[in-house]
Amino acid sequence: MRVLAIETASEACSVALFEGQSLVAGDHQVLGRGHAEHLVPMIGQLPEKGRAGRILVSLGPGSFTGVRIGLATARALGLAWKAEVLGYPTLQLISEQARLNHPGAATVCVNGGHGEWFVQNFSASGETQGDWHALTPEQAASFPVHEIVAGNRASECRALLGGERLAFATLPDARHALRLPASCLSGDLRPIYGRAPDAMPQATLAAS
Repeated sequence: MRVLAIETASEACSVALFEGQSLVAGDHQVLGRGHAEHLVPMIGQLPEKGRAGRILVSLGPGSFTGVRIGLATARALGLAWKAEVLGYPTLQLISEQARLNHPGAATVCVNGGHGEWFVQNFSASGETQGDWHALTPEQAASFPVHEIVAGNRASECRALLGGERLAFATLPDARHALRLPASCLSGDLRPIYGRAPDAMPQATLAAS
C-alpha cells in the first residue's frame, strides 16, 4: 500500500510518500508561516501527485493553524482518493526521530506558544511515559527530564536544567512517519490543542 504522510504542526512543513516500507519521495521545508500556500504544491510534486491508499497526518500539539491546515488537506484528499486517513501525535514522531539518532529514553520539548513548551517523556522503546504537558520554562525546570532532550526547544531546555544532557534539536519530519508505532495511529482526527481557546464564548460573556 502507498502511504502519504503530512506534517504541518511546527514551523516546518513536510510530506512523504511511501511504497510499502520504502520512502519513494519526500520534502521538508522550514517555512515559519505559509503552510497553506505550500502544502498542496509540495504534495503535487510527489510521484503521481502523492496519491495513496492511506494518509497519515499530524494531530499536534503544535501550531494551531498548521495542524488545521494539515488535517483539512488530509481529509479532502482522503475523500477524493477514498483513502484511509489516520492521525498521529506530533511529539511521538519527534521521539522516534530522536531514537533513530540517539537510542535511549528521551524527553520531547517543543515550542508551545504563549511562552510555554510542550513536554512529554518517552521510554527507550518509544512508549509514552505519561501525558504531554504545556509548561512554562520555570515549570519545566522541575519536570523529570531524561538525559536526551529532543525538539525545537531542546537546547533551551538543556541550558535551563544544566548537567550532561544531550540536546537533539529537530523539527518533526514526515519522512520518518513509518517509524511511528501502530498503537499511536487513530481514526479520530480531532486536533490535539495545547490549551483551551483564549476567547470567551458569547454566552459566557452575556452571563457575566
